[in-house]
Amino acid sequence: MDSRQVSVYKELSTNINNHRARRKISLQSLDNALEGNELNKHDSMSPLQQLVRVAIPVPLAGGFDYHWPGPDMPPPLGCRVRVPFGRDEKVGIVLGYPEESPVEGRRLKTILERIDPEPVIAQELFNNLLWAAEYYQHPIGEVLTHALPTLLRKGRSLELPAKPSPAPKEPPKPINRGKGPKLTTDQRLVLNTIKKHPNGYRAFLLMGVTGSGKTEIYLNLIAGHLNEGRQILLLVPEIGLTPQLVSRLNERFGAELALMHSHLSPRERLNAWLKARNGNALVLVGTRSAVFSPLVHPGLIIIDEEHDSSFKQQDGFKYSARDFAVLRAQKLNIPIILASATPSLESYKNALINRYKLLTMPRRIGSAGAPSIRMIDLNQHATRHGISTPLVTSIETHLAKGNQILLFLNRRGFAPTLFCPGCHSSESCPRCDAHMTIHARKGRLCCHHCGTTLPITWSCALCNTERVAVGSGTQRITDELKALFPDAQIARLDRDATIRKGSLDQLLASVHGGEIQILVGTQMLTKGHDFPGVTLVGVLNADQGLFGTDFRSSEQLAQTILQVAGRAGRRDRAGEVLIQTHCPQHPLLTQLLQQDYASVAEWILQERREAGWPPFSRLAVFRAEAAQKQPVFRFLNKVRAQVVKSKTDDVDIFGPAPAIMERRAGRYRAQLLFQSSDRLLLRSFLSSTIAHVRSWPSSRRVRWAIDVDPIEL
Repeated sequence: MDSRQVSVYKELSTNINNHRARRKISLQSLDNALEGNELNKHDSMSPLQQLVRVAIPVPLAGGFDYHWPGPDMPPPLGCRVRVPFGRDEKVGIVLGYPEESPVEGRRLKTILERIDPEPVIAQELFNNLLWAAEYYQHPIGEVLTHALPTLLRKGRSLELPAKPSPAPKEPPKPINRGKGPKLTTDQRLVLNTIKKHPNGYRAFLLMGVTGSGKTEIYLNLIAGHLNEGRQILLLVPEIGLTPQLVSRLNERFGAELALMHSHLSPRERLNAWLKARNGNALVLVGTRSAVFSPLVHPGLIIIDEEHDSSFKQQDGFKYSARDFAVLRAQKLNIPIILASATPSLESYKNALINRYKLLTMPRRIGSAGAPSIRMIDLNQHATRHGISTPLVTSIETHLAKGNQILLFLNRRGFAPTLFCPGCHSSESCPRCDAHMTIHARKGRLCCHHCGTTLPITWSCALCNTERVAVGSGTQRITDELKALFPDAQIARLDRDATIRKGSLDQLLASVHGGEIQILVGTQMLTKGHDFPGVTLVGVLNADQGLFGTDFRSSEQLAQTILQVAGRAGRRDRAGEVLIQTHCPQHPLLTQLLQQDYASVAEWILQERREAGWPPFSRLAVFRAEAAQKQPVFRFLNKVRAQVVKSKTDDVDIFGPAPAIMERRAGRYRAQLLFQSSDRLLLRSFLSSTIAHVRSWPSSRRVRWAIDVDPIEL
């Protein structure tokens, strides 16, 4: 490191220290808390003189200091307390025990109540959440309470049992949990590799094609850890879209299983949390927020479909559940399995540099083998509302054989645009920079971004010309198929068709029962479904992702096409995949014809390396929005001017620039992009910047947030 870099690092370090002092968390307190040294420090201090720092779930940095009333000793770190806050009362979490406070003593308020007899957040998770608050630049009070069920956030009194019993020193007698199918050669190789690894932390990337039997790998590993009395955390993208996985887990491990997801009632969520906290639930299955589950006898973490974007929280505390799970596995010193047929490029790069151990399962179970894939050139073939003539012919052939067909179009509604051929105008959302989508059956226009709805008026208000529906959504495709194949049973799988409770389960049961011959759906079709009767998959518009403005567009398109293509031809039925496109010679599509995701990933990685995009650099987006456009850009220009003062050559700043959709829900949005190849330097740079911004009165006139490691720009 040269002298200039040393000087920059020293300046950044000074700014961070000043920032932490201003936001009322001393660096020593934080370091001691992370090391667990604060847990007993307060025992030697007088309760009447004791200060307690409390993390409160408000969008303000740092903790807030209070007097502890005594006569007993203050509660340990991770306990909930009830405190006065402004004119209200809040439930907070004990964060530390400062020796002195920047707030004058007589102005300090007193804690009203100690809620918990012992911490509700264990030390391991508590320390990791402190790290996450710093890394994702989010207020610590909101981060800590995010890890608790809703009822506990509200202060529900909880009589926690005695400390969980220690894990058994010997494996109890194995329990008969049902016998699985005979393993394939690939499955045996993968399991042997994992089991041969010494005890302790190790990250494995399991890259297995769809239909190769990854779920059976999970079940075998889970059974082994259960026989040792260890807990397993299995994260899935969406519980409602993985019914077969949950069903197999129930069959094999029903008594030890606990589900944790947003569809549960607050009481059900608390019960599942308690079962995990008490050690009574050994198999914990959940969506993103289940990564914060208490693990008293940790054994293994599994992330199914680890590439899925739903593992990244998009509002509030913008954490990555996948990355946080890897951190927990490291700190708990247990293995973690990240699994996908199309892993994220971040994970795949980690495997290439041996940070993760790569495990492959390139062959499907059964005799069908990989499906054949071919392109339909839409420049050469006629289409009828988005369905080409060759695709119609193939549908007829597969229906005649008694097989099922799956058609993918990532656009719900009837049509995306209501267009006037007279004056060339189109119906736009009054609150967003977006077209209104036609929902013909409801007779409404709907904005899929803000939810605004309007009645459809087919006559143009500007020139009185009859307007037309342009483009196709899943509703229009379904209607067209019913006209083409009146004897076939046709259904849609999208958010509109599954809004009623239980409707998704009913629809999937009909598909598996063979009652549905043609299924039309959106992204929901790619979420790990196993449809044994499907032999034809049609991708109706592959061009949607070819020319996207986001640097991840190519990666996401490759993942989507290969995931949906993997639904064709399972077991002993050969599959066929037809991809409709106006760009059949595009290099990404020609790569996908080989069905070798590793080659596609390496090709995209080379593009990223040359352009300097992640995973070869780190990004953070500073976003701002307001009811008017000018305040947003004034604020972001001020932020840029501030950061330029301490800018180094190792951090690039782009913008401010309007968001891709500048106006959404009546608010104007813009952003700054920070980029660096040095993760620690970018983190320090962000801390320094946010410290300055929070001190500005103008920061309260706009809504702003930081997104570290964004998945979209």
